[in-house]
Amino acid sequence: MLVYSAMTAPMPHHRRLRRTLALAGAVLLAATVYAFNPRQADLRAFDPAAMARAETSMWRAYYEKRYAALFTGLYDVAREQQGFSPADSLRIAFLAARAAKRFQPSGSRAEADAALPDLIGYFEILAGAAPVNVDAKDAAHSELDWWQARREHVGPDDYGLTIARVSSLLYGIDNAEIRRSAVLRARAMAYRDAHAASMTEADWSEIARQLDASYRLLKQAIAVNSR
Repeated sequence: MLVYSAMTAPMPHHRRLRRTLALAGAVLLAATVYAFNPRQADLRAFDPAAMARAETSMWRAYYEKRYAALFTGLYDVAREQQGFSPADSLRIAFLAARAAKRFQPSGSRAEADAALPDLIGYFEILAGAAPVNVDAKDAAHSELDWWQARREHVGPDDYGLTIARVSSLLYGIDNAEIRRSAVLRARAMAYRDAHAASMTEADWSEIARQLDASYRLLKQAIAVNSR
């Protein structure tokens, strides 16, 4: 009876506390390792179809001012399509979403510059998964240039070349396929702009189709630098 009582007696408080703290420490360590594990981030690793679907969804979120949905989409692309750690994916999503939110109400190039610090930070993180050295400031300025060019009614075949410059900076390749891919993406944007508030589900499906073609071409264009 004494042996049974000893075996079933409550654990002393200090022992329970030590075990609880040890368990909490193990969980915290595991969470930290998971959050900062890069999982071999690579900007070239994306699936074109998944990228097209994600970008279509993010465009809708942006124009409907659903910034939480935009943030989620950006996080998913960084994590699932580019392989960034959860921590870096959060930073990428936060910076990109905030840059878009700061740009959206701007009415001039001077006001649009409010998005630059976030864009620079965004490209600084992306640079870690690029196959070449990336000038984050140059990439950020080029990105903002084509954002603004759309507002100034520059044609998609023209600002598409600025999009191509951003791709060239990230992938270290400047070829006809890169430029064609970027122009296709710009034409998808022009399609959205032409329909604006009258966008239908069929229109969004058409944009997804155009973006799919763009990202498939981009994947082919950078394949030479993926070997």
